[in-house]
Amino acid sequence: MDLEDEWALRRDIFDALRELVDERGGAVTRADLLEFRAGNYAIQLVDRNRGIRNPQVLASTLSIMSKPDSPYADEVVGDSLFSYAYRDGPIDAGDNVKLRKSALTELPLILLRWIKVGTEIRYLPVFPVYVVADDPANRRVLLALDESLRQVSDPQHLTETERRYVQRMTSQRLHQPQFRSRVLMAYRNRCAVCRLGRPQLLEAAHIIGDKKAHGIADIPNGLSLCKIHHAAYDRNMIGISPDYRVHIGPALAEADNEGPILEFGLKGLNNVLLTLPDKKRFHPAGDRLAERFQEFLTGTTHAHPTAPGAIKPDFQRITPVTIGTDLGATVFEPPFTDSPATQSP
Repeated sequence: MDLEDEWALRRDIFDALRELVDERGGAVTRADLLEFRAGNYAIQLVDRNRGIRNPQVLASTLSIMSKPDSPYADEVVGDSLFSYAYRDGPIDAGDNVKLRKSALTELPLILLRWIKVGTEIRYLPVFPVYVVADDPANRRVLLALDESLRQVSDPQHLTETERRYVQRMTSQRLHQPQFRSRVLMAYRNRCAVCRLGRPQLLEAAHIIGDKKAHGIADIPNGLSLCKIHHAAYDRNMIGISPDYRVHIGPALAEADNEGPILEFGLKGLNNVLLTLPDKKRFHPAGDRLAERFQEFLTGTTHAHPTAPGAIKPDFQRITPVTIGTDLGATVFEPPFTDSPATQSP
């Protein structure tokens, strides 16, 4: 296979993988990678026994796996480019040949980030990525996680402007998708507010924003929300109290004549309990919810609970709804015809 044909094949692989990732909510299973197909072409995207995939028909590496406890250390290096270590043994033999050759062919490859939530293991594909420097002295290659990062002047010595840009792109291409995948895994690809189970329409919302020092990207600081409820939460149109109840702000509560999304998808969910992960350690942190809920109360009209027309929160401790359980027959009103008890978990 010549390089032009290999470029075309990799484009087909990326197109098919993009659809699969979208369908799965960001992270895929090992079976997905082993049984992968791009059109009529079957090709494994992961090696059965190694953390690097070098198909015989390809000129350079197709995928590499980044796993926290792997003996092959990888990291975001000081200048924020991602490094991937050579495999053990001679640098000009075995898997190292095609890995190092990736810097010469400039063919894009797939970085698979190993993710574990509870007992479940998934893989977050980051692609296309490019080997932009071969560093034999340190037994590693440096990766650009975005097409634009291939244009840096010197991958091992970035300018301050390049460094800031690389850090931003690394966050967008690596850290944010990893946070989303972990949160959606914990919530089993369900919106915590409305139980929508379409991963393509789900996002990971920060309870405490990531621009704050304590707004860390961990599951207890995240909520799996559909796009509309995420947008409403970010804008304090809805709030979530520490007892895991949804509160609709006055701007939405007082609105009218805006159709069924407003009536049933927003106003109709007032005082509903969140659908939470089945493992308690993944539940939203109460102190973070309390801090964020105070912002909701002070950021809306009639914010104070005693103000006229305010939605008074009920902080009585209750057992939250977990995934797969009944939300109660009053949650969905007509025109929804299926009761929650008959919906798939």
